[in-house]
Amino acid sequence: RMLERGLLLLALGLGLASTQGTLEEVPVQPGFDAQKMEGRWFTMQLTTSHTDLVLPTDPLRLALHSIWTREGGDLALVLFWMGEGVCRGMNVTLHPAGLPGQYQGSFAGGSVHVCFVSSDYSNLILYVRFEDVEVTSLWALLARRMLEDPAWLGKYWEYVEKFRLQSAPVFNVA
Repeated sequence: RMLERGLLLLALGLGLASTQGTLEEVPVQPGFDAQKMEGRWFTMQLTTSHTDLVLPTDPLRLALHSIWTREGGDLALVLFWMGEGVCRGMNVTLHPAGLPGQYQGSFAGGSVHVCFVSSDYSNLILYVRFEDVEVTSLWALLARRMLEDPAWLGKYWEYVEKFRLQSAPVFNVA
């Protein structure tokens, strides 16, 4: 149960009113270069289709730490899963799917789809779609430094309005 909950929060922890949009409706970074995404990222903003899954009172948190490329075009996300008395590192491997900038992964009971929507490689708008019994979407604004860029914040909020999402608590690890 804790692992399932942790995997669900994986989708929500990256650094996403319900959206019923399809993956085809989500734009992908033109000229996407996965190697330029490598390194440390901080979650600046997070919106989701199911905020009850990431309540501020819930002690379980999953934070994206970094992104790395692997052979064959795979991506590895380094996450930290933290709760009451628990702190673990976790690697999640995603495989290329569809267009450049689209990735997918699976685990017992569900799948994760990730789209790199827009980036200047210092800021990043990321879309994550977690599918199990239901579909949960999240949008994250990530940055290399703990400093919000107003232009990227404005761009991010355009997606939030378009997909009618709700803010969720942000969690980062030092």
